[in-house]
Amino acid sequence: MVYGIIAREKGKDVHYSITWSPLSRADRWAINTTVPAIAGVYEIYWMDDHDHLRMLSVGVTHYGGLRSELRRLTDPELIGDGRTRKILEDEEIWFRYAPSNSAPTMADVVWFFRKTYFPENPGVDHSGRYEKIYMNESAPDKLIWVP
Repeated sequence: MVYGIIAREKGKDVHYSITWSPLSRADRWAINTTVPAIAGVYEIYWMDDHDHLRMLSVGVTHYGGLRSELRRLTDPELIGDGRTRKILEDEEIWFRYAPSNSAPTMADVVWFFRKTYFPENPGVDHSGRYEKIYMNESAPDKLIWVP
């Protein structure tokens, strides 16, 4: 299966199709050997005590690629103090990713997800190229997470 993002423009709108990698448990060795060192978008989750996935992070990486960013963001030794470090130390961490070589496309995709997941404060801007952004997701896993 090929993972990534495809854009289909329709006038002033865009329809993205994102194909996620399989959901994987974050382990420094697995990340180093399976995640490509290319740009892309990612989602990171943690497993709570009820076996529910909870969103920890959704973002984009350019420099250094997915491998180094996922490695950094899932290792408590590389994260400062605070709630995130505590989660990384105490909980099971999971991730998935979709490669892309287009910075504007990644900006649109991450904005869409953050606007959907955190409507009060997405924290990022889209590329500004389109009036409306639509998204279709495909993944080898059935992912259900709770906010």
